[in-house]
Amino acid sequence: MSAPLHAFDPAELCAMPVETLARYDVAGPRYTSYPTAPVWTDAYGPARYAEALARGAASGRPLSIYVHLPFCESLCIYCGCNVIITKRHDRAEGYVRRVMREIDMTAEAAGAARRRTIQVAWGGGTPTFLSPEQIERLMGHIAARFPLAADAEVGIEVDPRVTTRDHVRSIVRSGFNRISMGVQDFDPDVQKTIHRVQPFEMTKALVDACREEGLRSVNVDLVYGLPKQTLAKFESTIDRVLEIAPERVSAFSYAHVPWLKPQQKHFRDEDLPRGAAKFAIFARLLGRLAAAGWDFIGMDHFARPDNELAVAQRTGGLWRNFQGFTTKAGADLVGVGVTSIGSVAGTFAQNAKDEEDWGASVDRGEFPVRKGHVLTRDDEIRAAAIQDVMCRYRMDWDEFGRAHGIDARTYFASAAPQVARFAEDGLVAANGDGFALTSRGRFFVRNVCMAFDAHLAPAEKPVFSRTL
Repeated sequence: MSAPLHAFDPAELCAMPVETLARYDVAGPRYTSYPTAPVWTDAYGPARYAEALARGAASGRPLSIYVHLPFCESLCIYCGCNVIITKRHDRAEGYVRRVMREIDMTAEAAGAARRRTIQVAWGGGTPTFLSPEQIERLMGHIAARFPLAADAEVGIEVDPRVTTRDHVRSIVRSGFNRISMGVQDFDPDVQKTIHRVQPFEMTKALVDACREEGLRSVNVDLVYGLPKQTLAKFESTIDRVLEIAPERVSAFSYAHVPWLKPQQKHFRDEDLPRGAAKFAIFARLLGRLAAAGWDFIGMDHFARPDNELAVAQRTGGLWRNFQGFTTKAGADLVGVGVTSIGSVAGTFAQNAKDEEDWGASVDRGEFPVRKGHVLTRDDEIRAAAIQDVMCRYRMDWDEFGRAHGIDARTYFASAAPQVARFAEDGLVAANGDGFALTSRGRFFVRNVCMAFDAHLAPAEKPVFSRTL
């Protein structure tokens, strides 16, 4: 009999011993893919991507499309996203036209007209850097080339500082049914330090506008571990989130990676909460959201019990991809726009990171893919194991082995010592048939997944953010 699924207890997670926090606070992937992006190489290019799209077209699998809109008016210096900082909104028009060309190329190669598109996601940057008219035109173009399923999830990220009521109306008219807005922290001192001043009243007004215009799924993004953030000050941020009462809350761990994002060098080390102080901020948020009725989905996501993410978690339908946790499993994901990432027919592909390079390829009618990876059989097996751990918090050796035609105990023998250590530290409940993550293990799920990662190796330079 496999290890039973461990009932989630917020109090157990929040009482994490200090020594456990210290032991598992290490650098590690977030596992929105396996293998993760540092493994991908420039040996994968436009020709291989075209071949993958053709295989996907023949498969008939559903489609998901991600659109990257990189423009922001100002730089939030905590940010780790791929952005272009400019106040020239006229730059957006040329970018939109090229994205539409890339959509045409991708839709034709992927056979999108004969397939169902079950997910659309716009990220950035700031998608509402576009005008309301550009939003409607671009989304109309997508819907014409990628026929949407009746139950498709259509989501957009917005910045309340630049998103108007007219934007919201255009978002609704375009068919978006989920909106995610960045908050990070409502404390004025934290906001000033990270160069993102955003009064609570501004955010609350946008949430009200979304609901008045008919949007029924509102997500609020928070970040814990930011400079000048303290447990006492974060209490008021939680108060205000509870007042807004969004359908979902994301609470991302601040990734301090100044070697990748030089603007983060502006932060003083003494201003950054770390270790137990950083965990205490997350634990307080978890405890209060749980008491108010939100379910902890995993890692950094919370949802109301009737939200599709919470339902999927209870029924085993949760999935993780480049958009994070989702209910849309089994789709080929195509990415359009500068730096976009896709996952198609057993391969990963990433577009050019430079706007001119990306645009020149699109103008030539060539896919702007610059690196990627073709999954091996071993990659596929390990990716499935990581999905099980990340989304279902368990591993049943016999069940997994039957599903993948292997002796899972033997195949993952190298993970056994680490699983045993996780059990000693209370992160998993294990027996000879498998293991299940405890409440504490759900916080350090990235660490548990790392036991199944065959590509992890010491690096000359840091690659990943820390797990706490």
